[in-house]
Amino acid sequence: MYILLLSIHGLIRGHDLELGRDADTGGQTKYVVDLARALGERDDVSQVDLVTRRVIDPAVSPDYAERIEALSDKARILRIDAGPEEYLPKEQLWDHLDSFVDNLAALLHEVGRWPDIVHSHYADAGYVGVRLSNLIAAPLVHTGHSLGRDKRQRLLAAGLDSDQIDARYNMLRRIDAEEAVLASADLIITSTHNEIEEQYGLYDYYMPERMRVIPPGTDLKQFHPPSGDEAIAFAEEVERFLDAPDKPLILALSRADDRKNIVALVEAYGECAPLRELANLLIVAGNRDDIRDLDEGARSVLTDILITVDAYDLYGRVAIPKHHSADEVPEIYRLTARSHGVFVNPALTEPFGLTLLEAAATGIPLVATENGGPVDIIGNCGNGLLVDPLDRRQIADALLKILGDAQTWQTFSERGLAGVRKHYSWQAHAASYREQIAPLTQQSEPIPDTPPMRRSMVYRDRALFTDLDQSLLGDPEGVEQFVAMMRGSRRCSNFGIATGRRLDSLLIELKRHGIPVPDVLITSLGTEIHYTGRLVPDDYWNEHVDHLWKPRSVRRALADVPGLVPQTKIEQSRFKISYHYDPAIAPSVEEIATLLRTRDLSVNVIHAFGQFLDIVPVRASKGLAVRYVAHRFGIPLEHVLVVGGSGADEDMMRGNTLAVVVANRHHEELSQLAEIDNIYFAQQAHAKGILEAVEHYDFFRSCQVPVVAPVGEQPRASQE
Repeated sequence: MYILLLSIHGLIRGHDLELGRDADTGGQTKYVVDLARALGERDDVSQVDLVTRRVIDPAVSPDYAERIEALSDKARILRIDAGPEEYLPKEQLWDHLDSFVDNLAALLHEVGRWPDIVHSHYADAGYVGVRLSNLIAAPLVHTGHSLGRDKRQRLLAAGLDSDQIDARYNMLRRIDAEEAVLASADLIITSTHNEIEEQYGLYDYYMPERMRVIPPGTDLKQFHPPSGDEAIAFAEEVERFLDAPDKPLILALSRADDRKNIVALVEAYGECAPLRELANLLIVAGNRDDIRDLDEGARSVLTDILITVDAYDLYGRVAIPKHHSADEVPEIYRLTARSHGVFVNPALTEPFGLTLLEAAATGIPLVATENGGPVDIIGNCGNGLLVDPLDRRQIADALLKILGDAQTWQTFSERGLAGVRKHYSWQAHAASYREQIAPLTQQSEPIPDTPPMRRSMVYRDRALFTDLDQSLLGDPEGVEQFVAMMRGSRRCSNFGIATGRRLDSLLIELKRHGIPVPDVLITSLGTEIHYTGRLVPDDYWNEHVDHLWKPRSVRRALADVPGLVPQTKIEQSRFKISYHYDPAIAPSVEEIATLLRTRDLSVNVIHAFGQFLDIVPVRASKGLAVRYVAHRFGIPLEHVLVVGGSGADEDMMRGNTLAVVVANRHHEELSQLAEIDNIYFAQQAHAKGILEAVEHYDFFRSCQVPVVAPVGEQPRASQE
């Protein structure tokens, strides 16, 4: 089995992970690296690729610019270009994810092997995973790590308003991506039962029958109790802060994030005199040279910690080291265990809590938040106490209960060591994972290599795809000039139409306007594909888009929606349900999509020209169809020019294709694409707008024309 793991954001490498460097380089980055390694150790897995974004930035290590990094004989990290070279926070990646999909698909096409499983991690990777799996028909597995709706609720409760949240965190795009993942994924893997019930339960596509709890593992070779004579170098870094360094340590280890609630822990410690006398507090919250140079969130948290230490006069009792490496983290745990200390996680909510497993594997008792993953961990291991993170007195009392009784400490320590080995080893996780995904591969059929047509089409250098209505048609003189241009370029370029019309309706319009039948006809909004004047159907694509398609259920769900009137039968097809849409009466398009999601219907909802609403299968769209054809023809998407003028054309234009929005009264539906570099907004309308874009991109002057090769040899290209 070939498994492709997607984890787009953060800084990911196979050594010295910079955990806590920022909000994007946390537990998820360690999880995916450990998962890749664990799966690569199995005999029933042939290859594991962990795919992330390539970063070329002097502010970060050059490691993140390496395209390939080996993790083991069968596991590696692949880094894909997407957007600017520099490191970007995840909230700024959304406009570059379509290019990520296109670049990754091109790499897989070049390698010549499609993955058996695509497993996405977090919402941005989910966006990529949905598009990749819909294109290549690989089963999609997803792990959320944290979820947008849950985060949005917490931010609202913290006092931020909706507009602030959506602007700062791109929350609407994130939640839309998560809904799309839930609609498409064959399996959702969670770390805890709480995650299923309390977080995924907030979504329209809440289908717990597709969800399985497989707790992450921990590396028992790396995290283990201290030996009696072990010298722990990090002790010097801690002791320089403390007046009585021999006291037990209360360890809090996380990134400097307000959701980790570290300030409340310092307040709980400062307000409890017996606790202050009994133990020291060790806070490891990322790395810093100068707090003033950190991002706003980390700077605010660390400043508040220092202010709180000062307010309670905790000097000599609290250690806050400035630096630690990933290799020193096991030492920090062993130092805490040797002191007979406690690990505390007071986060407002914790999706899982890998640090809890690491601490338990080292023999440290736990005090942890009652919100999220710690409920399962402490429930399975019985090695600590759960607390309300908003109750400082409860946090202090739990710490006192463990630290003040040697027998309680010993019991929790032994239970943790046994429980982690039983429930949370990476070998056990990989075995459960492999068992759960095994049945999924039986239902997929990989994308075929070449189409059933004249092979000469495959060797053309590029392709132009245009919508028909409001894009190509509308100016007879422009159409005539366009047809002449395409005829003159037919030796090196494929010509395709991508339209919402049915095939028969398209052919009528082509004949009426004197347009030759194209090489590729993508009809009914990408649900059907035919080739050449012989109209050879792509049978694979028909089977491909039939995935999860329930047309009767769609019609029933929308039957009584006001403002929706079915279009005539000639506009309906097997995979397209079409309505006239009256925005003055009908619910918003978003509300209609939500209605369909709540009925567990996995579909694409397409709104175009302000008055049409179409429902097609989740694997169908103009953009997916164009990419499928380009991959089968072997044409790089950078050599594909797509033309559109309405909202139905948007997904053709995002990503690596060259694109033009022709000027017409509906082009404002695509105005949100104006900032994307490879989308040209033409000054002219219809066919003349296409001609303008061809000139803008110099599209045909750099065309490669196949040279006739001797029988048995592949055609080669020459410059025309």
